[in-house]
Amino acid sequence: METSINILLSSQQVESLMRGESISICIYSEQGTEQSVLQREAPPNQLPNDEVSVGFLQLFDQQIQRLKANGNLRTSETYQAACNKMRSFLNGQDLLPTEIDSTMMEALQAFLRVQGLSMNTISFYMRIIRAVYHRAVEQGLCDDIQPFRHVFTGTQTTAKRALSLEELRRIKNLELTSRHERFARDLFLFSFYTRGMSFVDLAYLKKDDVRDGILVYIRHKTGQMLAVRWETVMQRIVDLHPSSTPYLLPIIHTESDTMRNQYRVVQCRVNRMLKSIAKKAGIRQNLTMYCARHSWATIAREHKIPVSVISHAMGHTNEQTTEVYLKALDSSIIDQCNYEMIGLLEG
Repeated sequence: METSINILLSSQQVESLMRGESISICIYSEQGTEQSVLQREAPPNQLPNDEVSVGFLQLFDQQIQRLKANGNLRTSETYQAACNKMRSFLNGQDLLPTEIDSTMMEALQAFLRVQGLSMNTISFYMRIIRAVYHRAVEQGLCDDIQPFRHVFTGTQTTAKRALSLEELRRIKNLELTSRHERFARDLFLFSFYTRGMSFVDLAYLKKDDVRDGILVYIRHKTGQMLAVRWETVMQRIVDLHPSSTPYLLPIIHTESDTMRNQYRVVQCRVNRMLKSIAKKAGIRQNLTMYCARHSWATIAREHKIPVSVISHAMGHTNEQTTEVYLKALDSSIIDQCNYEMIGLLEG
């Protein structure tokens, strides 16, 4: 009588097999204390599918560790979030890549919908899960049977995130008594003044990033260097909220391995305060820091600023058509554009 054994390996064992190294697997008998040791040596870059099975969640964990090792912490966090959703759907049980099919992915989509996630959020998770699945296909762990063909992996048009100029002025002119609300409002305005700078980039700005009237910083998302002319309104906010550290704004307080957690705690509090501010300003939409970026771009477009200038000002790098214009684009044009945008709000 044949005996079938499915073996789930640790990520270290899988990595060893992928390098063509041998591994030892201990199989304990239920009778007595005897044990046998199975030695398996894999050919280089070939995983022995017939004898060793690798769980899909294991592959997920391996990819997360690779991203962390390569310094892609933000991406690793999104992969971890998607993995957690998959693990919850599977009730904590792993499965083989060969067990994934379109019916299961449709069930996963329905599971996420029941949790109240938007279709764009579900699509975001599905694309990550699909990327891990394609890695399994590349490693020969399964054939590509296109299990994602019946689930949503695109994008839907969402409710507007941009504020009107009149709404921005209402926020700017609000009389706020709460220190946390004033700080949140000023960070929001600072983001707008700096052409929609993201919160993570705000958090990591340092005092010596401002030199000779220019703020120079590296976008965390793209690694692109951007230069913004330093304006009086920016200095006014920095003066209102002095930092006792090398950082320009009081978001990160200590340089340590907790910096990421520090700015995320502040980010959550700021977004919570912005919701209160929106209510006081009579703004019905969900106000977050990201709205400052959308607002800058939308108002710039409404005031006939060329799309090529807007794209470059915001640090977009994936628009090939725009790049043609940018080769001969003088940075003074962008500075003047931002100066006019600030003037519109400051009145």
